[in-house]
Amino acid sequence: MASLTPHSLKIKLWAFFIASCVALSAKTAAPNFVLVYIDDLGWADTSVEMIEGRENTRSDFYQTPHLQGMADRGLVFSDAYAPAPVCTPSRNAMLHGMTPARMLNSTLNTDRSSKEYRGKITIPQALKLANPEYVAAHFGKWHIPAMKPSDAGYDFTEKEKGTGNGEGDYLDDMRTHLPDDDPKRLFSLTQMTKDFISEQADAERPFFVQLSHYSVHIWHDSLKETREKYRALPRPIKAVDSDYLPDDEIPDFKHNWLLNYAAMIEDTDRSFGDLLDHIEALGIDDNTYVIFTSDNGGGLRGNAPLQGAKGDLTEGGIRIPLVVCGPGVPKGQYCSVPTAGWDWLPTFYQLAGGTAPLPEELDGVSIADTFTLGDAAVVERPGDALIFHFPWYNGEPESSIRRGDFKLLKNLDTQAIALYKLSEDLSEKYDLKSSYPEMAASLEQQMTEYLDSVGAEDVNQLRAGFLENIEGEWLTKAEARADSNRVAAAAGNAQAQQQLAEAKKYIKWLKQEAIFTRERMAMSEDAK
Repeated sequence: MASLTPHSLKIKLWAFFIASCVALSAKTAAPNFVLVYIDDLGWADTSVEMIEGRENTRSDFYQTPHLQGMADRGLVFSDAYAPAPVCTPSRNAMLHGMTPARMLNSTLNTDRSSKEYRGKITIPQALKLANPEYVAAHFGKWHIPAMKPSDAGYDFTEKEKGTGNGEGDYLDDMRTHLPDDDPKRLFSLTQMTKDFISEQADAERPFFVQLSHYSVHIWHDSLKETREKYRALPRPIKAVDSDYLPDDEIPDFKHNWLLNYAAMIEDTDRSFGDLLDHIEALGIDDNTYVIFTSDNGGGLRGNAPLQGAKGDLTEGGIRIPLVVCGPGVPKGQYCSVPTAGWDWLPTFYQLAGGTAPLPEELDGVSIADTFTLGDAAVVERPGDALIFHFPWYNGEPESSIRRGDFKLLKNLDTQAIALYKLSEDLSEKYDLKSSYPEMAASLEQQMTEYLDSVGAEDVNQLRAGFLENIEGEWLTKAEARADSNRVAAAAGNAQAQQQLAEAKKYIKWLKQEAIFTRERMAMSEDAK
């Protein structure tokens, strides 16, 4: 072996130094973030166990092999929560790192949040604060009426004013159904996301992209070939005879058709797998965090083992699937640290290298340490609790708090409370307030003090606005539509007859809602 001369040794040492700097730079480069946000996906609606070793926390029928592959090389969060049990407040809260109660957007009502905007910073804005080089994009369902994507700091989106649910079922004319080969825009949205990622990777710019799928929200739709696959599988317990009718005997977009729902979940997973493959093919997977989650609880025909579903604060309404992979994330591990959607903003900010203090009004805290330490991570949050507020003016209004293993649920009309120990009673079957009266009192007081401190919405104030809309505008317009069609309908005009029937049905519903709302307003006042 030839000996090294001083000159050649110097060259080799310099080359080693340069290589080390390049390697260090790669490790410390600003990470990318890909947030895949599913609409209404239930906690146990995938083939991934949400609690390790518990078979009943995964679906025995729906198949999500790509998500399972991600879980095998990533981290599953067993105790992840949506900010709210319905979409708009969840999306708004996650975007701003604040609870729906603080944002004055705890339900689908957005009147106050639009007039009294309380947001301080958004996820794209926080990332650009950490590093101005970040580029942000949003594709898919927006559904935050209080602001446009560009106002939130997104550089790219397919619709400047944002989108709602309709774009997931219809073309841009909002009348023509989407093509059969792109149900719920699954594949076209994924392609938009891939194109955006490719552009940023080529330019070596760090990026954040939120892919907000319209699936699995109603109306449900899927590829015919995937439905046929599930038709041929052994029949699951939750199936009914009508699920197995031929396609042409089931109305378009029938939302309670189990084979269609199962196929839609797998089609969503198929598009997700395509996205994961693209990230890997670009060679950026070692510096890209991928987060897969849902905006609220769901579950077709039950959410077992959880109680309840979308629209209430039981576990089935707010506990959601969450799987994360990326640099430093342990493979095939589980984390039981409770987290909520409002934690993403400070988490991404920390991972992006942000050091300047974030606004004090934020409720979210960084869970970045769980990405490497799992349950060994210490996550400190004020009050050590997650607090949820859902003053649902059109149903059961509730508030809830989780601290440690205990969860308190309060009905805002009856003032009744229930206390559950989730580590022993995931299904919320056993009310323990009599066994732990001090814990129940402590949790209720903490929850009430927080909601008072942020000036959270009052259910009867929301009902008053709802009633004003019904009796001051909606009924008047509906009755006018009915009157405009009566003469033509009596003359035998089929279209007018159909429109008259629809108007009458809507008028009947509005009057029933007005009665219900007044009754609940009185009940709530009496209970106080």
